[in-house]
Amino acid sequence: MKKLIITAMISTSIAMASNYTQEERIKDMQIMAHAMQDIQNGFFYNNFDMIKSGGVLLTDTVAKIEPPLEEQEENDVMTRFLNNKVKMTNSVKKKIKQKTQDMIERFRDGDPTQALQSFTKITKECMKCHTQLRKW
Repeated sequence: MKKLIITAMISTSIAMASNYTQEERIKDMQIMAHAMQDIQNGFFYNNFDMIKSGGVLLTDTVAKIEPPLEEQEENDVMTRFLNNKVKMTNSVKKKIKQKTQDMIERFRDGDPTQALQSFTKITKECMKCHTQLRKW
């Protein structure tokens, strides 16, 4: 009996811990906004360390972003296809990670113009998500 209760408690804890909440999403969005601001300041001050630390923070945080739980658990195939939020979220995350790495490498190699273009592409990916998924 004791083992059954402990097993139930552990499985409940794991199930609840895996859900990505709205509060966590808001916090992660604030962290990403701060990271983007750090990157932008790095360009203004020609400071590689600011760009790199902002880029690392951005990629670490964007990796935690997940589609809403109701979208992940949607059973209706047509609804999943029309909404397409899971696939789009994963695509945006992948592109932001790639462009951030590209931006850091280009700035490090002495090409701030190309690095700034990568930063612009990162911003476009952010806006793509906000306009299509969040309906801004």
